[in-house]
Amino acid sequence: MVAIVDNDKCTGCETCVSECPASAIAMENDKAKVDKDMCVDCQTCVDVCPSEAIHME
Repeated sequence: MVAIVDNDKCTGCETCVSECPASAIAMENDKAKVDKDMCVDCQTCVDVCPSEAIHME
């Protein structure tokens, strides 16, 4: 599984970027972008995203 960002819901708050223990999330065009090769499937970003823009797939 890997974290997927719904760009329509992402507000660009960067909470997921600072909370990701694998540093797998960066901002691109003011939206979160997950590096699928670095993601460790911990779901931390899903839990901390205030706009519920991230899910595991």
